[in-house]
Amino acid sequence: MSDAKANALPTMGRARRSITGGQEERVSLTPFFEGKRLPLLCRPRFAGIDLVEWVDHNRDMIEARLLEHGAILFRGFDLDGIDGFDRCVQAISGGALEYLFRASPRTQITRQFNIYSSTDYPSNEQIFPHNEHSYSPVFPLHLYFHCDLPSLTGGETPLGDTRELLQRIDPAVREEFRRRRIMYVRNYGDGMGLPWQTVFQSEDRAEVEAYCSRIGIRPEWKSDNRLRTRQVGPAIVRHPRSGEEVWFNHGTFFNALTLPETLRAALIAEFAPDDLPQNTFFGDGEPIPDDVILHLQEAYRGVMVEFPWQKGDVVLLDNILSLHARNAFTGPRKILTAMAIAQKSADLALD
Repeated sequence: MSDAKANALPTMGRARRSITGGQEERVSLTPFFEGKRLPLLCRPRFAGIDLVEWVDHNRDMIEARLLEHGAILFRGFDLDGIDGFDRCVQAISGGALEYLFRASPRTQITRQFNIYSSTDYPSNEQIFPHNEHSYSPVFPLHLYFHCDLPSLTGGETPLGDTRELLQRIDPAVREEFRRRRIMYVRNYGDGMGLPWQTVFQSEDRAEVEAYCSRIGIRPEWKSDNRLRTRQVGPAIVRHPRSGEEVWFNHGTFFNALTLPETLRAALIAEFAPDDLPQNTFFGDGEPIPDDVILHLQEAYRGVMVEFPWQKGDVVLLDNILSLHARNAFTGPRKILTAMAIAQKSADLALD
């Protein structure tokens, strides 16, 4: 589909429309890219359709389409800013979650809502494809993005299909990760990455230990109030609603080999492998060979698609079925994010 066709709306009056009647009369639902499963483009057929009102009346259909496509782009609807975005999350997913066990810097937009900025990394950096919180024993099943202000250039949020990703990974690699699982090692307080007080949203060591105990993380306090955590998680999970097996982990994203080259060289010169801000190993603690990580990086990059943001866009992702990334950009950019429906990876274990 050309971008012009995807973006065009009939020029009817701006009066807000009733949503009574069949949804097909009011919106079009078409794949954004021919031959690709995601994203599904959902657009009103005439102006003045309120997104919150429409999704509230079509939740079952949205959930079915999300399971089929993995991602939905709502474009061209009326949406009342941050409040409307929060109500959209409530209407579809029951409300937004607090961002806990953090891995990237984000800014909470208001104290009233669990709405955050997208990752606050420098604009000249790309962010590698990943599933949100797939390193964590508890993660969101639904992930939302809302474009409040598109950047001048770049700044796309590429999306990828994890079902396609699984098929691109060498069967021998898949089976080894299925059997051995993945260990995540993170270090806090060494001058790199987020401090543990930010990651856990607490200044209380006992509270951090209790949280880790509840969700299966092993904390290790080091000198000078520094912390190391370890946890082992699956590489492949079973989707809680479709029952299909899906590649879902941070084994590539957190691995030292995925860091930018100059930063990687500096960190490896200073830190041992398990003292890096974050790193991944097989579940038994053995290193993952470089050629395996390089193969996985290629597979991730091979499934990504991207489109330019438009102001007012809302993207809903099934966080297990879809990947996301970020391109470098210029100028101001304001993409908001919300997470919803807490899910435990232990509940998705393969038989």
